[in-house]
Amino acid sequence: MTKPSLKTRLLFSHLLVMVVGLGSFILIAKFSSPRMFVLRLEQLEKRGLFTVRSARTYLVKGFEKAWDNSAIWSVIFGGSAAGLLSYWLSFRIMKPLNKMKEITEKLAEGNLQERMPETDIPELNQLGTSFNYMASSLENVEKRRRELVGDMTHELRTPLTVVRGYLEELANNSIAPSPELYLRLIKETKRLERLIQDLQELSQVEAGYLSISLKPLNLIPILTTLVDKFSDQILDDGPTINLECPDDLPPVLADSDRTEQILVNLLGNAIRYTEKGSINVKAWRDRHRVFIAVIDSGIGIKSEDIPYVFERFWRADKSRSRYSGGTGIGLAITRRLVELQGGKIEVTSELGKGSTFTFYLSVA
Repeated sequence: MTKPSLKTRLLFSHLLVMVVGLGSFILIAKFSSPRMFVLRLEQLEKRGLFTVRSARTYLVKGFEKAWDNSAIWSVIFGGSAAGLLSYWLSFRIMKPLNKMKEITEKLAEGNLQERMPETDIPELNQLGTSFNYMASSLENVEKRRRELVGDMTHELRTPLTVVRGYLEELANNSIAPSPELYLRLIKETKRLERLIQDLQELSQVEAGYLSISLKPLNLIPILTTLVDKFSDQILDDGPTINLECPDDLPPVLADSDRTEQILVNLLGNAIRYTEKGSINVKAWRDRHRVFIAVIDSGIGIKSEDIPYVFERFWRADKSRSRYSGGTGIGLAITRRLVELQGGKIEVTSELGKGSTFTFYLSVA
């Protein structure tokens, strides 16, 4: 059996309220009005104004007949007016809901630009606003999905094209095998492996599948070890790495491995874009939080590009080699790892003068 629509239910609910109200009024008036009329006649007789005992029965019957006729016409006109008003109200309420149904079907078909217009009903207008926010979110997700697929295709195509080119030339005896050639092939395969690992980790982080174990963590040994490690890897003409950290820095509530990964990503990013100068790692406490900043004197970032720094596959300089620019996923992973530990990361930068990445973690 097909259930009635919301419009039909609203119409019948209004009519039911009208019928119950009119019915109660008619029943009460039907039994009480004649008695009250008789009492009124008796009061008039007691005052001696006139005597109507002989005509009382006829007067009461005439009153009842007049009342019945008036009640019938009241029901007819009242019911008609209530029915028309109920239909208009139901139509007014159902119009934006039907519109929302149409837009939902269009969204399901892939037309994500459709939005709900404003209405005069505040509650439905709030529902429409929430609906439009959901549609905008879906549009952004679809846009990011398409960009991700395009970026992944481009990222994977470059090393695969290089490997295939070398292999075809080797198969055709166009070039002679050599240790240098094999090293190039190994470099390309490592790049593919690193990209796939980054993509897998990013998907786990964004889906919430990455395990985070929050425990009291002393940051001083981690910062000291990482600064020494990266300092040993930098060439003599490269930037210098300095650590500024107070000895009384309190432990934070964080995951040791994930925090180290955050710092490795930030330091690696700073070294990649800082050919000369310095990289300073600072740590300090501010009330119930510990802040860590990685400050470099590298190429910097344009002000209009700063909002996109933590987006997947984003690079400050689109013309930079993808080998020197990394996979473009590290900062996206870094932001998510910081957020999973209850912190927040921000970046400030000035083109040609360097960048500062700052994040905080809660004191244990």
